[in-house]
Amino acid sequence: MMSDFIICYDITHPRRLARLHRYLVKRAVPLQHSVFLFSGDDRQLEHCMQGAIELIDEKEDDLRVYPLPNRGLKARIGQPALPEGIQWSGLPTAW
Repeated sequence: MMSDFIICYDITHPRRLARLHRYLVKRAVPLQHSVFLFSGDDRQLEHCMQGAIELIDEKEDDLRVYPLPNRGLKARIGQPALPEGIQWSGLPTAW
């Protein structure tokens, strides 16, 4: 079953930070500098996270995944990620 997850990180080394960011941009929707929205099933999430773990130093860096509920309100508060009138089809319709 498809679900939404928030992936976020705190990376201490600039090179690892850049590598992880480039990796996640190809697999998830960037919401903020180090926060991504991943949509997929558990197998796809596991595959994505295994690749991400290979790019970090587990002793120095922090990589987290939070599942979002399938039901309930999903909304964004604050400045829009894109200018008015621009639509990105990569975002889930609920956003």
